[in-house]
Amino acid sequence: MKDPITKKFSFLRRAESFEHAGRGLYILLRSTHNLWVEITIFILVVLAGLFFCITKIEWLLILIVSGMVFVSEAFNTAIEIDIDLTSPTFHPYAKDTKDVAAGAVLISTIFATTVGTVIFWPYVESYFK
Repeated sequence: MKDPITKKFSFLRRAESFEHAGRGLYILLRSTHNLWVEITIFILVVLAGLFFCITKIEWLLILIVSGMVFVSEAFNTAIEIDIDLTSPTFHPYAKDTKDVAAGAVLISTIFATTVGTVIFWPYVESYFK
């Protein structure tokens, strides 16, 4: 293999890297059922944001924490795939690794839910007054 520093830039290799990333997203969407729940919640949050006309800063916060949830789910899925490959039989460390990765997704969803509550609560409260 050539030294990565001496490789010349190639549009073809860049295009191939996007193809690999697209394949990764396809695998993520196909294999991660929780992601579909998260996507559905994201769509509902976007609709609520449009309904309540939230501010630009609030949109940015929603996008950041939503992205955090999606990225943590992708890393969790990648870790699970790798652990299934490298430890096909039960091992307590493999279980711990998977559980910690799942815990990271939980942390991101807790933060996203907290941010969403802080943003939307005043709008919901004033709507029902």
